[in-house]
Amino acid sequence: MILSVLLSVILIGLGFIHFNWVIGGKFGFSESLPTKLNGEKVLNPKKADSAIVGIGLTAFGFFYLIKSGLINFNLPVRIMTYGSWIIPAIFLLRAIGEFKYVGFFKQIKETEFSKWDTKLFSPLCLTIAICGIIIQLTQ
Repeated sequence: MILSVLLSVILIGLGFIHFNWVIGGKFGFSESLPTKLNGEKVLNPKKADSAIVGIGLTAFGFFYLIKSGLINFNLPVRIMTYGSWIIPAIFLLRAIGEFKYVGFFKQIKETEFSKWDTKLFSPLCLTIAICGIIIQLTQ
C-alpha cells in the first residue's frame, strides 16, 4: 500500500507540473524538452499536449490510489489487470528511450536536456516502472 501511495504522489505531482505548463508556467519546461546539439528543439509541444500528458499522469496516479485501497472505486478487472502492466511498460519504454535524444541509451548526451534526462528523468521513469511491477507482483 505504501508503494502505491508513493507512486500516486509522484505521478499526480508530475501531472500538476504538466498542468502548470498548460497555464503558462515555466518551471522545468525548457529542461524537459530534448534538443539537437545546435539547441533546436526536437519537440514543440502545444498546451493541449501538456494537458493530455497531465491528465494521463494524474489518471495513473489515481489508478494507484485505487490499487492501494485508499479510494474505493470499482474499475473492471481487465482495466486493473492490464493497467497494472501497461503503466509500468510505458515508463520502462520511456527510460530505455528512442536511442537518439531520450532515455538511458541516447546518443546525444551533451545537451541540457540530456544531462537532466541522465540524472533525473530516465531514472525516475525506471523507478516508476519498477515500483509498478513490484506492486503488481505483490498483490
